[in-house]
Amino acid sequence: MVFYLIGLGLGSPEDVTVKGLQVIKSAAEVYLEAYTSILTCGKESLENFYGRSVVVADRDVVEQESDKLFQRARDEDVAFLVVGDPFGATTHSDLVLRAIEQNIPYKVIHNASIMNAVGCCGLQLYHFGETVSIVFWTDSWQPDSFCEKIDANRERGLHTLCLLDIKVKEQSIENLMKGRKVYEPPRYMTANEACTQLLSVIDSRDKEEKQSGFGKDTLCISLSRVGCDDQKIVAAPLKDMPDYELGPPLHSLIITGKLHPIEEEFLNQFKKP
Repeated sequence: MVFYLIGLGLGSPEDVTVKGLQVIKSAAEVYLEAYTSILTCGKESLENFYGRSVVVADRDVVEQESDKLFQRARDEDVAFLVVGDPFGATTHSDLVLRAIEQNIPYKVIHNASIMNAVGCCGLQLYHFGETVSIVFWTDSWQPDSFCEKIDANRERGLHTLCLLDIKVKEQSIENLMKGRKVYEPPRYMTANEACTQLLSVIDSRDKEEKQSGFGKDTLCISLSRVGCDDQKIVAAPLKDMPDYELGPPLHSLIITGKLHPIEEEFLNQFKKP
């Protein structure tokens, strides 16, 4: 039988493809991957639309208990649902490799992801450079090495898509050390928080007299809930971005490179006075 990885798209239950929906309705078991991203409509909406139950697969299930996913796929079709596109996260590539190791046939049904839907802001996809991830800082851990990739993209005139941190089913250090299965509330980084951290990086570089490929006046684009009816897009200098509220998650951020005239014209509708 087959282990299916099915992309759900970005916004609502109806975003699944016809092919994907057919597999979901006929599969023996349906799992929803629930930690690399979130679907804004919620699991219950999916179940109502599909007319069947969906099992949530968290980080532990996907990374440590994948045998449970594959066991049933030896005899029956299993559907593994992923927000966006199945290959939008390296975790799912690893899952495919484990399926191959166990001689489990697999098929992928693709869908839209933030990696291509980000074109809704008017920037041309082939003008993007390497994508980066921005993580939540703590008092003792404030990584900024990803900024070197932004610098390199900017030097080539390319835009940078920044994927923002998601914390789902995370344990505090104390609970982790004591082996207690107590989890922190989910957290989703906002574009405001990401921009505040970037501004801090710029200040640190200025104090150390280090050259930076982007500055406080660099044009940035914040996006929230791409693909949803209440999608929001704001274009403004980095220094102004922390002031703009984009509402609930998920958020993304773009550091622009050299703009084509058509990109500039398209962005005008999102610029704040």
